[in-house]
Amino acid sequence: QVQLVESGGGLVQPGGSLRLSCAASGSISRDNVMGWYRQAPGKQRELVATMKNDGSTNYSRSVKGRFTISRDNAKNTVDLRMNSLNPEDTAVYYCNLLNIYLSVRTETAYWGQGTQVTVSS
Repeated sequence: QVQLVESGGGLVQPGGSLRLSCAASGSISRDNVMGWYRQAPGKQRELVATMKNDGSTNYSRSVKGRFTISRDNAKNTVDLRMNSLNPEDTAVYYCNLLNIYLSVRTETAYWGQGTQVTVSS
């Protein structure tokens, strides 16, 4: 099993910045993807940014250029630096780990408990 512990959410004014952090522990596969998703009230959960263990990244169009994802493979942590925040970024942000087992073509996803980010004046 895998445990994901998030931190760093909160209230910020429009134009401000926040940093989210997530620490993973447990059974983590050699090939994996760590990242962040978010869910706003009344909306579906959506991808924000992900990063493979090889360093390749994927950003949603709405955050590209404003958010930066980084990870420390040795510590199994992933951070999300969020700049130029606007009210549309308000959501619960979830850390995600996708274990990939290429030899058996299997993927298993794990989720953190979520952390609230509110952008408001």
